[in-house]
Amino acid sequence: MKSASIEGETESPVIPDAQLVALAKAGGLSAFEALVHRHERAAYSLARRMLQNEQDAEDVTQQAFLSAVEHLAGFRETASFKTWLLRIATHAALKVIRKRKGLDTVSLEEATEESEHVDSIPHPEYIADWRQSPEQLVERNETRRLLDEALALLDEKHRLVFLLRDVEGMSVKETADALGLGESNVKVRLLRARLQLREHLTRTLGDPQTRIGRGH
Repeated sequence: MKSASIEGETESPVIPDAQLVALAKAGGLSAFEALVHRHERAAYSLARRMLQNEQDAEDVTQQAFLSAVEHLAGFRETASFKTWLLRIATHAALKVIRKRKGLDTVSLEEATEESEHVDSIPHPEYIADWRQSPEQLVERNETRRLLDEALALLDEKHRLVFLLRDVEGMSVKETADALGLGESNVKVRLLRARLQLREHLTRTLGDPQTRIGRGH
């Protein structure tokens, strides 16, 4: 067996996405396959969190890459390939959600509850100091699992806003346009999602000795 590190041997440099995109645009199939291999996990993860269904997420991921290769020539590279791909995956996932609800021509806002207002933000039931700092938590392997579990507990309308705004990094306007919402509703739903996520995570990560119940 060869040693993992041989003196004088250097690893092959990682080819940047931009270079792979240029090669793929010129007809390089292997370059596009490299992009698929590099970003399919991120696309699947986003779709899985949005749809809460493995098979649907796999279908959306496949559709996103098929759409990407179909429209690659028109990719102007004003954003990174990963950002562009995840937005394609987002819109593919939203189509699945609309189809589930029979919303081919109706916005998500029209199918959910009445307009939300800031004064409807609920007071958290459980408040406590976290036992570890956010920096320490990021280093724990279970943190991502806990976040996924907390996301699954959110209402769909709050989960989608959180994923697009805080995970994918869309602007408020972009999130509003993608979901067919008003910008004010995006802001309120994002606030509700963040509060609910923090409360869910605090029940696991919070220090019981510093717990403050509702009304205190």
